Amino acid sequence: MHTDDPHTDGPRPRRLVAWAELLRVSALFTVPGDALAGAAAAGAHPDRRRTLLAIGTSLCLYEAGMALNDWSDRDEDAVDRPHRPIPSGRISPAAALTAAGALTTAGLAIAARAGRAPFTVATALAAAVWAYDLRLKHTASGPAAMASARALDLLLGAAATRPRDTARALRAALPHAGLLAAHTWAVTTVSRHETQGGSTTAPLAALATTLAITSTTTRHALRTAARGRLPAAGHTTTALTGLAYARTALTPLLHAALNPSPPLTQRAVGAGIRAMIPLQAALAARAGAPGTGLALLGLAPLARRLARKVSPT
Repeated sequence: MHTDDPHTDGPRPRRLVAWAELLRVSALFTVPGDALAGAAAAGAHPDRRRTLLAIGTSLCLYEAGMALNDWSDRDEDAVDRPHRPIPSGRISPAAALTAAGALTTAGLAIAARAGRAPFTVATALAAAVWAYDLRLKHTASGPAAMASARALDLLLGAAATRPRDTARALRAALPHAGLLAAHTWAVTTVSRHETQGGSTTAPLAALATTLAITSTTTRHALRTAARGRLPAAGHTTTALTGLAYARTALTPLLHAALNPSPPLTQRAVGAGIRAMIPLQAALAARAGAPGTGLALLGLAPLARRLARKVSPT
């Protein structure tokens, strides 16, 4: 069958592109780092198999949230974003809702294989995702709900990695979850203005939050290294990844604050999403896993390249 779409060769490729847009596959690179940062924070003797199960759970629940998000916003997108897969007719609302349900079920099934504690955290994470998309997104509680989902995702990695001492693992991971939640809250607040623009306050608040997070991660590395508690490699990697985080997020946020137009606001949101990768890398290195931090940092160029083809927002 002939098509005039230059980006596809037929109905099947076009449908795959539509699903890639719906599920925002370019943002998938921001997901594994949650569990890996949580695993690093959990401490010694991690259970790698369970960590992989946590990553699988995270990927499924994240994609469930993406599908559910577009299903929930289908009427709004018909006005503000008619090119999105559902309002453009490339994917039906029923298909998107079915995908959200199937992915949630798959994520919880994978979590159950990791153990009771990871399953409990995953259930709370799934509840947060569905509550955000269906009820809280357009309320004052929306940013907090999204931030809690990211924090729970990191805690899922900690719970799965150290199943025999879950309470200790979760306590160790809480400060890292708090930093990730703060970044998520800031980006989500900016994203509420990406279709209409007009907000200077949200980008400025996000910029201040980014500076505070950068300061917290790098100061901690310097202080810990001075006390001899962090190897030189860990100190260097934490500083490197912390600066990469700031470099990714700060300039687009500044542009959006100076000119809060929809395109610049959307660019700031996309940069904020991609900035989660170096932030996760910094958190892993901060917890004493510089190798994990460097490996995560390597995902950033891939996410940036794919974001040019499929928007993460």
